[in-house]
Amino acid sequence: MAERWTRQRRVEHTRTLLLDAAEEVVARLGFGAAALEVIADAAGYTRGAIYSHFGTKEELFLAVMERQLQRFLDGFTDIVESFQSLEELDVDKLAGRWRELTIGNPDRAALGYEFTLFLVRNPEARARVAAQRRQTADSLAGYITSHIEKIGGRMRVPAATLARVLIATNEGVTLGSHVDGEDLFRPFLEMVLGNVEPAG
Repeated sequence: MAERWTRQRRVEHTRTLLLDAAEEVVARLGFGAAALEVIADAAGYTRGAIYSHFGTKEELFLAVMERQLQRFLDGFTDIVESFQSLEELDVDKLAGRWRELTIGNPDRAALGYEFTLFLVRNPEARARVAAQRRQTADSLAGYITSHIEKIGGRMRVPAATLARVLIATNEGVTLGSHVDGEDLFRPFLEMVLGNVEPAG
């Protein structure tokens, strides 16, 4: 007997296909040239499906970026959870995992740059996604705070500030490492972790 899909599952399936298509089309054509019709067609839907699920092209692509960030953070889960104290915090392990997650995928970092440049050049679009961007940064700040506190540390800079710096620089570190063939992951993380100190 065939499994019946709930409405929620159908919605999630459609969103996933649209996000996958947007990621693939924008990587191939660039953000500006990636028309909604092309993205929708690649997913097997009409442009109306994008409007229905995301509203605008900017909101669709922001959802792509949020999904990438969540996948990126999920990729660190086993390492981050293996640290039981501040003394066990291992920058080499963190840098190695960052390298593994991004090596061979410079297109993903390029996508982030393209979207950032689009927002710089389009104030109206920037205003439309400002709240969502703040929410993404707040979510990352919560992730940082909870894991640093768990191992008995605290940040010298506000977690919200660090989260925004990490979002703004992730693509640059990744692309710089790729373009120049020089590993920037470890030195960058050393600078970040230099802001962690024992709590209390």
